[in-house]
Amino acid sequence: MKMIQISLLLLITTSLLACTSKIEYVAKKMDEIQHDAPQSIPPEPVFETAPSYSYAAQQLRSPFLPSSVAQELKVLAGKRVTPNPNRQKQYLEQFSLDNLNMKGTFRNRAGVSFALIQTPTGQVERIQVGDYLGLNQGRVIHIEPKRVDLLEIMPDGHDHFIERPRSLVLLVAP
Repeated sequence: MKMIQISLLLLITTSLLACTSKIEYVAKKMDEIQHDAPQSIPPEPVFETAPSYSYAAQQLRSPFLPSSVAQELKVLAGKRVTPNPNRQKQYLEQFSLDNLNMKGTFRNRAGVSFALIQTPTGQVERIQVGDYLGLNQGRVIHIEPKRVDLLEIMPDGHDHFIERPRSLVLLVAP
C-alpha cells in the first residue's frame, strides 16, 4: 500500500513540474501586436438609393380575393361598431337567440309596445325597444305584432365588430 502511495506522489510531482507558466509567451505576443503597424479599416460601402414608387391601386379590388368576398368586406367596413364591456347585462342575454321563443306582444296605455319572450326554462319575460337579449348583445330596435327586430354585435373575423340584423318571429302552432 505504501508503494502505491509513493508512486502516486511521484507521478503527481512529475506532472506538476512539467507545467510551466506561459505568461512570458503571452507578454511577448502582446508586445509584437502593439508594435505592429495598425491596419486600415476599409471604408463603408456606398449604397445606391432605390427609386421611389407610389402604389396607386389601393382603392381597387384586391386580386387575391374573389370579387364577392371583396365586396362583402367593403360593405362591412363601413358598419363597424364596438361592444360596450361596461354595460350591465340583462337577464335574457344569458340565452342564445335560438333558445328564446316569442310568445306574443301587447301595448300599454301609453302606446309602448312590449313583446313576451319565453326562456328555455319556461319563464316568460317582457321586453321593449332598447332592451338586450341573446349572447351577442342583441339590442331590440323594433317590435311588431308577429316579430321582434334586433341588432347583434358580431365579430367580423378581422378583430373588429359589426352590427347584424336578426329577428325573433312569433311561431303559431298549426
